[in-house]
Amino acid sequence: MYVNGKEISVQNKISLYEFLNKEGYEIQRVAVEKNGNIVPRKSYETEVLSDKDKLEIVCFVGGG
Repeated sequence: MYVNGKEISVQNKISLYEFLNKEGYEIQRVAVEKNGNIVPRKSYETEVLSDKDKLEIVCFVGGG
């Protein structure tokens, strides 16, 4: 699987939600594109990742 252009190995089936938590992302502060399609936040728990997927993860940063 590729995440933001870097290759990452996925050993077992894992949900997007589990992956984001495992990697330390704050769920409420990210937007995820999987294989060219935006994944709605409400689908993170049911969206299963595979070794062939390409993810782009964008983190929102506050400021002013």
